[in-house]
Amino acid sequence: MMKGSPFSDRNSKNSDKTTINVTDGTLIPLKDEGSLLSAWNISFFGAIALLILLPVLSPDPYRRILSFVPDGLIATFSVTLISIFFALLIGLFAGLGRISQKRFVNRIATVYVEIVRGIPLLVQLFYIYYALGPLLKLNGPAAAVVAMSICYGAYMAEIFRAGLQAVPRGQMEAALALGMSRSMAMRKIIIPQTIRIILPPIGNEFIALLKDSSLVSILAVSDLLRRGREYASTSFRYFESYTVIALIYLVMTLFFSRLVAMMEEKLRHRGKVH
Repeated sequence: MMKGSPFSDRNSKNSDKTTINVTDGTLIPLKDEGSLLSAWNISFFGAIALLILLPVLSPDPYRRILSFVPDGLIATFSVTLISIFFALLIGLFAGLGRISQKRFVNRIATVYVEIVRGIPLLVQLFYIYYALGPLLKLNGPAAAVVAMSICYGAYMAEIFRAGLQAVPRGQMEAALALGMSRSMAMRKIIIPQTIRIILPPIGNEFIALLKDSSLVSILAVSDLLRRGREYASTSFRYFESYTVIALIYLVMTLFFSRLVAMMEEKLRHRGKVH
């Protein structure tokens, strides 16, 4: 899994704009893509239409597949939401560590980010489940959450680092001049401004995590993909099963991409107002 930095490294002292690059590859709809035949509309509503038409035109097996996978959908969202929560916590502390003036803290955070980002998520899943699982008594879902949280925590750390550095340095200096401690200024002045900057890239990481959650099926987690595999292995309807699974993932990722685009537009509009 290769990802780029969500922020542009070319920050100019004379520029007050922060460039955020979408690196996940998800189809994020643009504001001017409002036509009926836009790429997002064709993809999203086309996938929904197929999910509706296929069971009607061919109840066996499509209707059976759709009735077989809902519990896997719940497991997919559970792993994704829990993992993104812990990834945000890890990313926040690692991001703060990355900009820390204490050399020891900075070095630990940097080593964590470099190591985790250098190892594929699939390898981390195998390592935590098969190598550390027996030692730490981790079952499939727990191992999946730990691996996904650690992996995405490293990417979140870079998002937090870039967001914190995007806040003008004068904000901290002004807070210190008013008598605030550095930690209080960070909590009340810097981090609130950082959150507004990093919300869109965090939304993109959530979409990426949702898609990568399909990898946890190898850890005996009954997620959406595993339920599809189970049905295919018993009915030998591989084409139909994986078609339904692919369409469901497509609908979910495109739906959340629309939410991310709306959030970006709202934040951009709010920034212009203020």
